Amino acid sequence: MKLRNDIRNIAIIAHVDHGKTTLVDELLKQSDTLDARTELSERAMDSNDIERERGITILAKNTAVQYKGTRINIMDTPGHADFGGEVERIMKMVDGVVLVVDAYEGTMPQTRFVLKKALEQHLTPIVVVNKIDRDAARPEEVVDEVLELFIELGADDDQLEFPVVYASALNGTSSMSDNPADQEPTMDYLFDTIIEHIPAPIDNSDEPLQFQVSLLDYNDYVGRIGIGRVFRGTVKVGDQVSLLKLDGTKKNFRVTKLFGFFGLNRLEINEAKAGDLIAVSGMEDIFVGETVTPVDAQESLPVLHIDEPTLQMTFLTNNSPFAGREGKFVTARKIEERLMRELQTDVSLKVEPTDSPDAWIVSGRGELHLSILIENMRREGYELQVSRPEVIIKEIDGVKCEPFERVQIDTPEEYMGSIIESLSNRKGEMQDMQHSENGQVRIVFLVPARGLLGYTTEFLSMTRGYGIMNHTFDQYLPYIAANIGGRRNGALVSTDTGKSTTYGIMGVE
Repeated sequence: MKLRNDIRNIAIIAHVDHGKTTLVDELLKQSDTLDARTELSERAMDSNDIERERGITILAKNTAVQYKGTRINIMDTPGHADFGGEVERIMKMVDGVVLVVDAYEGTMPQTRFVLKKALEQHLTPIVVVNKIDRDAARPEEVVDEVLELFIELGADDDQLEFPVVYASALNGTSSMSDNPADQEPTMDYLFDTIIEHIPAPIDNSDEPLQFQVSLLDYNDYVGRIGIGRVFRGTVKVGDQVSLLKLDGTKKNFRVTKLFGFFGLNRLEINEAKAGDLIAVSGMEDIFVGETVTPVDAQESLPVLHIDEPTLQMTFLTNNSPFAGREGKFVTARKIEERLMRELQTDVSLKVEPTDSPDAWIVSGRGELHLSILIENMRREGYELQVSRPEVIIKEIDGVKCEPFERVQIDTPEEYMGSIIESLSNRKGEMQDMQHSENGQVRIVFLVPARGLLGYTTEFLSMTRGYGIMNHTFDQYLPYIAANIGGRRNGALVSTDTGKSTTYGIMGVE
């Protein structure tokens, strides 16, 4: 079996805020990729405004760095389970993962979510314990936690032998020892570990082409762009190829442009071989999971599995007394066009028409997923109304089921009682509880997703802002026939327009 030893394909995975995007910045700086003139902005991979403001990664990004003659293709993935649709597809494009864990916080619910996806694909893992320079860092315990998580998620023997690199991405230092004093100002330890442990892609460029689309992009000049991995064969600009659609139909098209990734840029290339991650344009209605093959040897790759949405909201045109005052786009036609455009790139989203021409049911993976869409539309000048979110109820083997979430809470001990009481009232079931030496306690619950809608504000006031809550979709379980969650008192949104004074609002409390 021939291998392409000049390439490694990896994904960087982590819980939100454990520093993976900062780590990618550091790898770009320290490899032979950017010339000395390029000024790298902080978190260079987060390209969208909301990502930069909130400091989270929403869209999966790719880049490539050059190190000692080997090209390392890096996929930066979102840490929130709401964008899990992105994570699952990336796992198909790579041969190994770098799991980034905070040296103080340890493993978190979304570390678990993302890691589970990687282990299911039998990818080779490397663990990076990041933020080793924090005062309260506890690297030894964190590595044990990671090992326990691997065992719990059913990792095989090879995966359990993972190498560990200790680093501080912000300072650009790393080492193989868990003593912060041994840190060296270089990322070579991580580069070398990647090249040594992550398997090289198989080189079967002489066989018929197979390219699978994992991500979509859109550009006004060339239309839709399919990003993915060449699993087999070679593709050149100008080739006549077939697109095998998900519904079984086939369409022939000519490859107009190919792009490779390097540093922060996309470069036009003339050909790509097995193992390369590339972008292809030339086909208008290309979609995620579809396969591109030669016209004479049509063999499709297995379809990518993407988790179903769990939350839905109704989007309506604005018909309130204040309609048309803020936005540029207020008509039903404009809103519908915008929602259809979102579907071009976001595969975890579903939009269905309703009986009314001015309303659509939009389903997504969670509150964050839908709120980012609404925020993006508002910034672009759309005016719309939305209903309150509802969970999606499914029938599985004749049983009515609803989505449940796994909730992990870190809080000072004195608030523990009221949290347990409030989640039990919302039909939550406690799974685990651990006390730590510094008076903190970590509680894990399984709660119906209905019970978590709007719970965050109540939780923060209950713990006076000291509590931290993380939750991620776990599974569908039989529906609980009870009224869960909701507000005790109604919510007053607005009664009038104009300036407000404290005295005027006193009666509202």
